[in-house]
Amino acid sequence: MSQVQPKHDVTAYMQRLGRRARDAARYMAHADAGAKNDALMAIADHIEHSRETLASANRQDLENALQSGLEGALLDRLELTNDRISAMAEGLRQIVALPDPVGSVSHMNYRPSGIQVGRMRVPLGVIGIVYESRPNVTADAAGLCLKSGNAAILRGGSEAIHSNLAIAGCIAQALTENGLPGDAVLVVEITDRDAVGALLRMPEFVDVIIPRGGKGLIERISQESAIPVIKHLHGVCHVFVDEEADIDKAVAVAFNAKTQRYGTCNTMETLLVAEPVANSVLDKLGPMFRDAGVELRGCSHTTQIIPQAIPASEEDWSTEYLAPILSIRIVSNLDAALDHIHRYGSQHTDAIITENITKARRFLAEVDSSSVMINASTRFADGFEYGLGAEIGISTDKLHARGPVGLEGLTTQKFIVVGDGHIRK
Repeated sequence: MSQVQPKHDVTAYMQRLGRRARDAARYMAHADAGAKNDALMAIADHIEHSRETLASANRQDLENALQSGLEGALLDRLELTNDRISAMAEGLRQIVALPDPVGSVSHMNYRPSGIQVGRMRVPLGVIGIVYESRPNVTADAAGLCLKSGNAAILRGGSEAIHSNLAIAGCIAQALTENGLPGDAVLVVEITDRDAVGALLRMPEFVDVIIPRGGKGLIERISQESAIPVIKHLHGVCHVFVDEEADIDKAVAVAFNAKTQRYGTCNTMETLLVAEPVANSVLDKLGPMFRDAGVELRGCSHTTQIIPQAIPASEEDWSTEYLAPILSIRIVSNLDAALDHIHRYGSQHTDAIITENITKARRFLAEVDSSSVMINASTRFADGFEYGLGAEIGISTDKLHARGPVGLEGLTTQKFIVVGDGHIRK
């Protein structure tokens, strides 16, 4: 594996990958659904049978990451536990069970002229995916791209290079065993940062870019890409406990939304509590968060109720911590909660805990996020929990795809017309 190459060599290398992916995409666009499913099942099997190989490669990445001082949240994302290896395989098998969107026809209608006009789902083509830390993205992205008839160029972070290449080996073997082009999934083998820049400047080979990582990475890609980008910048997710909430339900949901896993984009970063129930809710949650090691930063009212909470700064309300840190603000009512989410939210995932259906419906209507929830943890906002099998990312954009991007999000539609010698008069 070459770590650093001259810039012109990096560009040439990436263009070679682009040509190979474009050729593979042409084949994948009409690949048989059975062959795609067989390949996905084979990838899952190879991953499970290669646990020791994957674990060994991941240990090497973790050791290197520790030596380089990688932050705790990123270390958590990097680690491939036995359960996460199983989850990769299970995600692929769930994708197999999903209907193949490619070739599905809808909205076929006769026009006054006698022709029939409808729409057919087709692959996007070649998808470039740039991601950090999480090696499971390699399997998730490969599975979704393959099932949706696309080819993929995957550029993982340098901190996960050994893990990603080990997973890529499982993918390549399964593809060739099932008669599909091995170039349908290409993992960039060099860690030079110029590889990302080269990928973003290849619109002749790549149809869409999907970044997964920190805000800095996504901002850079959004600014530099000559290719359309499907993205979300960050996840500042809220849970609002309404004054008509079931207190036990609110406590359970809020605690889970923060502590079930810290380093994910759908983890709650700000808890909003209606003033009439603030004492009841925070008297219970304060000790629970303290025992879990969560640092609390709150408004002045919060610090009066929870002694260990420190005063929150203005910056805290718009910060995605990806760590055991939580901001808490006590608000007067639903209107104040909506104003806070509108001002500080990232349009990712927000939840209300209430027994008042009218307030719940208003929250659904007025919160402009890609996922809006009633009485449920924000941690449910991912493709696996939504029944998409796996996701390739979450989009907070409003064009093409929004929310968890699964199979349908990796396809587009073309108009199809059926006639019988019809001519326009």
